[in-house]
Amino acid sequence: MTLDDLTAMMAADESHRYEISPEGALSIMPPPGYAHAIIATRLTVWLASAGVPAERIAQAVGLRIPGRGGTVGGRIPDPVVWSKPQSDAVWLPVADVLLVVEIMSPGSEGIDLITKRNEYAAAGIPQYWIVDQDPAQTVTMHRLAGDRFTVHATMPLAWVLNTSPDEHDLG
Repeated sequence: MTLDDLTAMMAADESHRYEISPEGALSIMPPPGYAHAIIATRLTVWLASAGVPAERIAQAVGLRIPGRGGTVGGRIPDPVVWSKPQSDAVWLPVADVLLVVEIMSPGSEGIDLITKRNEYAAAGIPQYWIVDQDPAQTVTMHRLAGDRFTVHATMPLAWVLNTSPDEHDLG
């Protein structure tokens, strides 16, 4: 299955989001819930109000995830921050990505905590944040160290929103 096939599936079925790992494992997910969408919006507004240009922030856009042997997967993270604006496409390259955020939904824990973390690290994305939908909306910030992520900090979303994106190398 190719990313073009995935794009066609998404166009035919607006009730689900489809992702594919570089190894070809297909994931079918329902659209995010309201709480999930509010967390994504709060992060996006925080970034934009702190001066990160809107052209460098996107929600639910496809990323081309390179795999071994030239294979390519496609993931649709929640907010993404780039170092520069991107060309319009359904599946964007990861070369200029500064941060990928995944907001965990029930049932996505294994994919978000292990699979995507490993894929994003292998792709060379400098930061990966995971936001839990617990009462504190705990944000676990991972930073790339060599070829893997290490936990840089863990804190409630409210604390993150009281900092500056510059403090997280996102300015």
